[in-house]
Amino acid sequence: MKRTGLFTLQLAFTLLVCAFMLVPIVLSVMAGLTRNYFQGIESGLTFDWVIQVWTAYAPTVWLSLQLALACALCCVVIGVPAAYALVRLDNRLSRAVEELLVLPVAMPGFATALALLLTYGHYSGFRSSAGFILVGHVLFTLPFLVRPVMAVMQRSHLPVLEEAAASLGAGPARRFFGIVVPNARAGILAGTLMVITLSLGEFNLTWMLHTPLTKTLPVGLADSYASARLEVGSAYTLIFLMLIVPLLVALQVVSNRLSRGALR
Repeated sequence: MKRTGLFTLQLAFTLLVCAFMLVPIVLSVMAGLTRNYFQGIESGLTFDWVIQVWTAYAPTVWLSLQLALACALCCVVIGVPAAYALVRLDNRLSRAVEELLVLPVAMPGFATALALLLTYGHYSGFRSSAGFILVGHVLFTLPFLVRPVMAVMQRSHLPVLEEAAASLGAGPARRFFGIVVPNARAGILAGTLMVITLSLGEFNLTWMLHTPLTKTLPVGLADSYASARLEVGSAYTLIFLMLIVPLLVALQVVSNRLSRGALR
């Protein structure tokens, strides 16, 4: 009886926390689909706000998607060899480099953006391009790819596999692309999904680095809430959720598979 009462209390608390987090999201979505938020559903449902947002802010959505994919590609190209080197070295220097990689995550986004502005801001062509934002996103998201790839590599016993491949005549490049990358693909996939998700939603750093011609989805979302009707901002939130939720679900699926693999 005590156990049943405790379970009921835990369930009620869990449902309360879920409602606390989900109800604002549901209300925001409904606001983007109603003709008048203050009158509620009684005013009627409509997609006019979503169409208006897409007409006005579609470039920010496409730019965010392009930046997220480019960021993921850059992080894979840089992060997978970096993770491999850190795992193989496994000394004080590698651990120091690993901590330095995490530094942009620990720092406020505004501080990282200010550092980039002070360093590269005088290159006007680069400053006004989306590539400037891409550099900031790569600095911010790179640790989120390196860490899971390192974790998978450490569990895969790569030295033993590489030694066996070397004994069969495989060179360094063939061992890397034929042994290391296939055995780390789960970590690479998980890290890539995380990078894309973080890049799509990154605001603080992007807000400092963007120009009127390089607005991303989160910056456009902030502008819509500040300068347009509440229904417009809510419709923009709905579009953002349509992009981000599938990625979060995919990330959860990959994480579950990684966890099951670790238990075997």
